Amino acid sequence: MNKALIIYVPCDSSAIALGSNEVAAAIVHEAQARGIEIQLVRNGSRGMFWLEPLVEVGTDQGRIAYGPIEVEDVAGLFDAGFEKGAAHPLQLGLTEEISYLKKQERLTFMRVGITDPVSLDDYLAHEGYAGLKRAAAMSAQNIVQEVLDSGLRGRGGAAFPTGIKWKTVLNTEATDKYVVCNADEGDSGTFSDRMVMEDDPFMLIEGMTIAGLAVGAKQGYIYVRSEYPHAIAALNKAISSAYQHGYLGKDICGYGQTFELEVRKGAGSYVCGEETALLESLEGRRGIVRAKPPLPAIQGLFGQPTVINNVISLAAVPLILARGADFYKNVGMGRSRGTLPMQLAGNIKQGGLVEKAFGVTLRELLFDFGAGTASGRPIRAVQVGGPLGAYLPESKFDTPIDYEAFAAIGATVGHGGIVVFDDTVDMAKQARYAMEFCAVESCGKCTPCRIGSTRGVEAVDKIIANQDRPQQIHLLRDLCDVMVNGSLCAMGSMTPNPVLSALNYFPDDFNRKLNP
Repeated sequence: MNKALIIYVPCDSSAIALGSNEVAAAIVHEAQARGIEIQLVRNGSRGMFWLEPLVEVGTDQGRIAYGPIEVEDVAGLFDAGFEKGAAHPLQLGLTEEISYLKKQERLTFMRVGITDPVSLDDYLAHEGYAGLKRAAAMSAQNIVQEVLDSGLRGRGGAAFPTGIKWKTVLNTEATDKYVVCNADEGDSGTFSDRMVMEDDPFMLIEGMTIAGLAVGAKQGYIYVRSEYPHAIAALNKAISSAYQHGYLGKDICGYGQTFELEVRKGAGSYVCGEETALLESLEGRRGIVRAKPPLPAIQGLFGQPTVINNVISLAAVPLILARGADFYKNVGMGRSRGTLPMQLAGNIKQGGLVEKAFGVTLRELLFDFGAGTASGRPIRAVQVGGPLGAYLPESKFDTPIDYEAFAAIGATVGHGGIVVFDDTVDMAKQARYAMEFCAVESCGKCTPCRIGSTRGVEAVDKIIANQDRPQQIHLLRDLCDVMVNGSLCAMGSMTPNPVLSALNYFPDDFNRKLNP
């Protein structure tokens, strides 16, 4: 009996939005009609969204990619013998040889797009749970030291060293401790957290389990934004499988350690991405920022010491434990160690996920990977780090992706989201959008954020309307100063970043003459 041919069609929600479910159904139907035995695997996305749905065929030489595939293409693909890797106008060659993928350093995303996301067997076959196995044989202090030595920093906004946060929780005595994953990915142009949860959920589960062993926490929660139903479904299925096979529960793999894990759906608020507002929401209250101190690492969830990390931070942990701190820290530059999965979005020709070691420049990402704008016009501005990130002009495109290098130019790497604008963008309107976003999303607890953003919108409107422009620009800068220095959390203190960068780098947009 002939071995079934393996065909891979992504189940990632980006691919689904572009028709991968319909393509998968068409492939199964066409194979059955032709009497061809196939095994259809719903893998994760490779992150090349302009090629989705990307269909791959397993061959002796490796996986052959075809894309983007529409339902109407399926019959012609079978006519050409694509199930055996045959030539076709939509054939892209060996997947691993596609330039966009080949030029990356995939560490955190090494399995994404390769495995069936909810297959534990697939996960184990690709170095899965090797990190937990090594961690289980180490003391809690040594696990924390390994993470410290790796140089891993939070892949959210503050870039705080992950190991220091863990060490604080470990050294704080308490009856209970918790591990919380901040999966409330709300920044514009970001999707790496979603891809981890949908396309390799066991990696996050393993990372959280290791964190639990490291700090003495027996309970974990994944706080996922409500707009991610596919991620929630994949996580719950993977968690159930992990429990069934002893990777979660009372005696993890016979190691004598306990770690329970569950998913909690977010409350639909951007500010719940701030760690203390997230804790309020987890406890069943409205998501309002808490004053610090006390730090969550000392008094967090239910008043107990709590590790709070975002998805990419926790997803990096299994590889660090599996291969050692030296392996990870030898990638990157300066104090920015390892890799960052960066997300190209906005007006970009080749949008998608790029995992590179720290040190790659914005220009390389925009042109070597993104291939310039989708409109074909020059890139005028790029916003890095979500809606609270600075707008950067072309003169800053040679800045390396590095926390300190970005801080030096008044910008932030943040979660690695990169949104591209061509030369038709009006930066005064973008500044207004930043202030309006803050006014809408503010939790309202502190005056500088709540009132400052509202006054900021009014000031930008007057500047655009040419109503006493010099005074309004001066007022806008004063408002930004108050917000930076007086806001309770990053929501208010970082909103001035895009506003001031627009004012400083694109002043002409704030001084345009009105049409008569």
